[in-house]
Amino acid sequence: MNHFTPPSSTCSATLARPWRAVQRGFTLIELMVVLVIIGVLAALIVPNVLDRADDARVTAAKTDVNNLMQALKLYRLDNQRYPTSEQGLNALVNKPTAGPAAANWRRYLDKLPADPWGRPYQYLNPGLHGEVDVLSLGADGQAGGEAKDADIGSWE
Repeated sequence: MNHFTPPSSTCSATLARPWRAVQRGFTLIELMVVLVIIGVLAALIVPNVLDRADDARVTAAKTDVNNLMQALKLYRLDNQRYPTSEQGLNALVNKPTAGPAAANWRRYLDKLPADPWGRPYQYLNPGLHGEVDVLSLGADGQAGGEAKDADIGSWE
């Protein structure tokens, strides 16, 4: 036979006490210390993360410029010349209707990328640094500049 004996009142009080201690929570001072620590860490880490975003944009622009130059070289192989300045980079996506005819034209890119700052890439024919130049004007959108504002071009 099983006989069940209910726990004594002293036993249930002992079990309930640790549970109430867990419910106590944090004091205002403890919360303030944690917030100060988080603030200090954020102040140290955020500037480094923001610099990395600028580096990533510059790297993306260099990659886009290289891809555009490769597409332009394919265009030249097919059509024996680069697109004119008037035809621009759009000649890589749409068959040129103005200027010299592109008899062997085909689609070289699905779409033209914008630079990482949301502006179109610049195309110069003849180029200042090579036969043709493709460039982004950098973060400031102005010619020249330094660091993240520097021009990113096909001559680099």
